Amino acid sequence: MSQIHQQTAGAAGSTCPGCQEPLESGDLFCGACGFDLSAQPVGSDDRPTVAMNGSSPAPRADASSQWPIAPDVDSSDMPVPAHLPTDLPVTESSGGELSPNAGEARGARDVRTDAPFERPAEQSVERPAEQSAAQPLGPPAEPDEYPLPAPGTAPEAAPAGPAEPADPRTVLSDPTPPAGTKLCVACRSGRVDPDGYCENCGHAQPRERDHMEQELDAVAAVSDRGLRHHRNEDAFALSSAALPDGSPAVVAIVCDGVSSATRPDEASLAASRAANESLLDALPRGTHPQQAMHDAILSAADAVNALAAEPTQAREHSPHQNAPACTLVGSIIAGGLLVVGWVGDSRAYWVPDDRSGPTVRLTEDDSWAAQMVAAGLMSEAEAYADERAHAITGWLGADAYELEPHTASFKPDRAGVVVVCTDGLWNYAEAVEEMARAVPVDSAARPLHSAQVLVGHALDGGGHDNVTVAILPFRVVPQGAGSA
Repeated sequence: MSQIHQQTAGAAGSTCPGCQEPLESGDLFCGACGFDLSAQPVGSDDRPTVAMNGSSPAPRADASSQWPIAPDVDSSDMPVPAHLPTDLPVTESSGGELSPNAGEARGARDVRTDAPFERPAEQSVERPAEQSAAQPLGPPAEPDEYPLPAPGTAPEAAPAGPAEPADPRTVLSDPTPPAGTKLCVACRSGRVDPDGYCENCGHAQPRERDHMEQELDAVAAVSDRGLRHHRNEDAFALSSAALPDGSPAVVAIVCDGVSSATRPDEASLAASRAANESLLDALPRGTHPQQAMHDAILSAADAVNALAAEPTQAREHSPHQNAPACTLVGSIIAGGLLVVGWVGDSRAYWVPDDRSGPTVRLTEDDSWAAQMVAAGLMSEAEAYADERAHAITGWLGADAYELEPHTASFKPDRAGVVVVCTDGLWNYAEAVEEMARAVPVDSAARPLHSAQVLVGHALDGGGHDNVTVAILPFRVVPQGAGSA
């Protein structure tokens, strides 16, 4: 409800409430500051809370004091509306009505803090029964914390209704990839696509042949790319077979791709597989191990030669390619015999367990250095110090000279191990004494560990080439013992 207030003009001898300048009789505005004298309530005893001269604050008006009455017109001579407390709709933050004195009733408890406020039990406020029954208290208050589902748990099912597409931002990923899925070696979380790159971080994955290990009951092998080559051009094959009398035969084949040839990694892989399959076919039929090794080398040569038979259009696009090529060395332990076969400069060593006997190199390189030594033209130290030392004179491949497989058969009188390796190892343990020191003394009992140690020896020495090592333990059969 609006109330009317009488106009008040300046009286003689009075001063302006705004600037304290003297007023003249009948002034409606102060001549100095322009104060509207008609808007000044008559007899107002309102004072500031704290006096400017430092005096004590004025006593606070009682809560029951009357609402101040506004003037009926403002400076533009328009009526000024006035409102009473009951005319203003006010609600609490919870949605309920706010009484005129609610602010004083709550006091300092409405201060917001970061921690959720918990009302003590003795200070709980009960609303009048008639109020709660008459009308609802508004929408429920928002909770201070929203519980989140545990990782890996699905949210509660919503009521049945029309299906909506799931938001990809809220769908939980499967923490366990499907069986057979390869994970990235860099981020350990992304899956590897068929092209060999991580779908998450894009990191190129190492090739499967960069590092390979295999262990059978009586033979083990390790192959590594090394520290200088961009791929592993070595390959190996391990197997075991039963001879006609039931005794076991253990086989290890190691091949080294010729880096100057085309596709040397394919050549070494094809040769190792072909030789291994040939031996597994021949040995159970009773073929002598040395003859079986000779035939296996010929089969490996045929497999490498087949790689050179490319379509004509492939030759047109790469006219400077040569035939794939590799070297081969293999060993068979069967019936108390130790058989080796080779073409090229990969080697086989005999290392006795007790080291009381001599360590022996079982193969002779098909290389320029070996020819110089065999012809008596240079000493072994001089020949292998020459830059032409590792130029091979024999290999498997379509452009090889007349193929001459080398085979040899031994019958050791003591237990030991056969070390079958590429030049990636023996370049760092060329002399037999150096190889004996590099081979662990427990190689017969731990062939895989021994192969790992020897590969590590080559990597520690510089790892300039691919490294492949196979370890075959040889056990002496006591006199009078054997198969029936």
